[in-house]
Amino acid sequence: MGQDQTKQQIEKGLQLYQSNQTEKALQVWMRVLEKTTDPAGRFRVLGCLITAHSEMGRYKDMLKFAVVQIDTARELEDPDYLMESYLNLARSNEKLCEFQKTISYCKTCLNMQGTTVSLQLNGQVSLSMGNAFLGLSIFQKALECFEKALRYAHNNDDKMLECRVCCSLGSFYTQIKDYEKALFFPCKAAELVNDYGKGWSLKYRAMSQYHMAVAYRKLGHLADAMECCEESMKIALQHGDRPLQALCLLCFADIHRSRADIQTAFPRYDSSMSIMTEIGNRLGQIQVLLGVAKCWMIKKELDKALEGIEKAQELAEGLGNKLGLLKLHCLCEGIYRTKGQQRELRDHVVKFHECVEEMELYCGMCGESIGEKNNQLQALPCSHFFHLKCLQTNGTRGCPNCRRSSMKPGFV
Repeated sequence: MGQDQTKQQIEKGLQLYQSNQTEKALQVWMRVLEKTTDPAGRFRVLGCLITAHSEMGRYKDMLKFAVVQIDTARELEDPDYLMESYLNLARSNEKLCEFQKTISYCKTCLNMQGTTVSLQLNGQVSLSMGNAFLGLSIFQKALECFEKALRYAHNNDDKMLECRVCCSLGSFYTQIKDYEKALFFPCKAAELVNDYGKGWSLKYRAMSQYHMAVAYRKLGHLADAMECCEESMKIALQHGDRPLQALCLLCFADIHRSRADIQTAFPRYDSSMSIMTEIGNRLGQIQVLLGVAKCWMIKKELDKALEGIEKAQELAEGLGNKLGLLKLHCLCEGIYRTKGQQRELRDHVVKFHECVEEMELYCGMCGESIGEKNNQLQALPCSHFFHLKCLQTNGTRGCPNCRRSSMKPGFV
């Protein structure tokens, strides 16, 4: 299969894919992969297969094609192709929650000296790196990467990238409990979809609606949360987007739990867990197990809650997800306080404070921990963040956290 026929068949696959005939599209692209004699066409069809498998949640296959694409890029001896293939490798590892590997491949990308084409990929590299740092609960570095990705998006007038970064920032602020910002950013993403997204994939709309649903639930606006989540789920089902279906099911379950409708929450947690396990989203599995544990606590079945917490702890330790561990210690505190088991209670209080210290999840001005309750936060240019009210009250001449770090012994 020569260059022209390869191009033609790739386009045919894209048309099938865009009309939701995913399996047919995959068959066309796999045939191209087997028969093409054009290395550039081979590279492009691998890119199509990587994107399709990502959206279906087949992350192991996505990784397999990303590895083959790197070999093809080396064969082409083109730095732009090589950078793109390393970005796909980073993204595959991000989806599989292999966050250290993601960061390593992203750094490889940023060290490559390509042309202007690869410079435009730097924003996507920064976004993937930010998502990986967020998965590891390294909040300052995550925010640094997201802000860098936003700058690239603005400089290149890349509205799709801006939309994706806004969704990640929504997730970032949800985790550190500034729920006003957690809602603001996905609302901004939804605005971008409305203003510029006529020719975009519907996944961008679905993604922004899902992140809005999460923020609305956290703010206690449950009817709005349900409406946004239903809209997102509808698109996810139409497009066979398994990863988003799992997230929406988790959000539905959380909404029902917030309404104290535990019987309706449980089956949704089960369905979400089933998909999360199938696709390999271990970070999602931790969130499901936490939600289920909270349900058992509402039902006063504390031993069952502890069973779920134990499984979640194993996953969180394996991933290096420090925020997941902090939440687990917090739940255990409540359980052992109710049971009157003082030794275990003390143990989890100590571990909770160790997690807060390790993640620097406290305001460097008032010393109170960040992320225990909804609070408006403000980041300084160094990406350390503080309570907005503390900055307004005290002002700042430089960052107190950076000042403290520079005074540590051995710091040069």
